[in-house]
Amino acid sequence: MRIQSFAGPLDKLLELIEARELPITSVSLSEVTADFLGYLKTLQAETPGGAHPKILTDFISVASKLILIKSHTLLPQLVLAPEEKAEMAELEGKLRIYRELKSAEKIIKQMWAKNVSFGRDALIGLPAGFYMSQALSANDLAQMVARLTEELAGIIAKTEEGQVVMINFEEKLKELMTRVDKTISSSFNEIVHGKERTEVIVLFLAILHLLKDSLVRVTQEKDFEDISIVKN
Repeated sequence: MRIQSFAGPLDKLLELIEARELPITSVSLSEVTADFLGYLKTLQAETPGGAHPKILTDFISVASKLILIKSHTLLPQLVLAPEEKAEMAELEGKLRIYRELKSAEKIIKQMWAKNVSFGRDALIGLPAGFYMSQALSANDLAQMVARLTEELAGIIAKTEEGQVVMINFEEKLKELMTRVDKTISSSFNEIVHGKERTEVIVLFLAILHLLKDSLVRVTQEKDFEDISIVKN
């Protein structure tokens, strides 16, 4: 979907990957996660009249899968649930299909440009308007639409509505920094104790952000052991 400068989530994701000339893989998706999240952050301001909630939901859905892929890349030992693995593979598969459709779209446009209109000799001399090729009543059309709807219902997967729980990265960053300020040393296990998987991932990314800015020091005695966090 594209409206002026606005692009849908798959279109934007493909644009980011092609800009870096990367193949469509989980590793490539993890590399463009930060760029995608940055675009999502400015989406509301860049879209005329503000982005529609449905559009934002589509972007957030893709962003959540990218964060999961990024987290698994940074933490290979992170055990994923079967449905999470399926979501990661689904996003990669959808992006591959979308790329093929984009390529096909260019070819179709080129073909259509060569044959933009077709004439019917039988209509020569008649007033401009829409002429049916055969007699059809309103009842005939209603039956056709009903039959088409029934057939599509068996093909299109049913969607389930659910509530999206938003976790603000900046708030978690401040929360983490406040905790580090108050204690000499913090334990990662203590920080994430009792929290949901998504919040654990966001907190871990927040630690990496603080580490990148040299605001904290982290130590881990052995692989898979608890992480100690100290203010720098």
